[in-house]
Amino acid sequence: MASTNDLKNGMVLKLDDDQLLFVVEFQHVKPGKGPAFVRTKLKHVLSGKVVDKTFNAGVKVETASVDKRTMQFSYKDGEQFVFMDMDTYEQTHVSPEVVGDASKFLLEGLDALVAVYEGAPLYIELPAAVELIVEYTEPGLQGDRSTGGTKPARLETGAEVGVPLFINQGEKIKVDTRTGDYLGRVNS
Repeated sequence: MASTNDLKNGMVLKLDDDQLLFVVEFQHVKPGKGPAFVRTKLKHVLSGKVVDKTFNAGVKVETASVDKRTMQFSYKDGEQFVFMDMDTYEQTHVSPEVVGDASKFLLEGLDALVAVYEGAPLYIELPAAVELIVEYTEPGLQGDRSTGGTKPARLETGAEVGVPLFINQGEKIKVDTRTGDYLGRVNS
């Protein structure tokens, strides 16, 4: 149990019929009149639905002890994604529903944060940016430099992202895993 005054981003709360909710953001509010309260934005761990919830200040809320471990993505076994704990070499099978959109940026050997609750994987957190090779894109034309235009590109993981016109097939680029945006070219 924790007080609403102790809330932090990233905490997992157990509320309303044992639903697990991830604290996305919170704000302590002390109005001029009346008692203080805590305004939160919570994300359902399983469904991904985001809800706003307000608590009175100092109210006790149940926290879930979620074990977050850095694991390396090993391979895909049918539909399941297999991650290996690099400390214990234990393999964890994660369903496509849990991996979600992160699957677009998963490459063998990539380290990810796997959150586990009571032995079941809840969600995957990738690094903020990953470096991937452009598998296919239309060739750039002479003079296509930083004009602000973009074109679609398919990456080695199968993800589609918009890249500047001067990016060519076979180049390595950096991609934001949260938004899927192109961040820049990687010089190797």
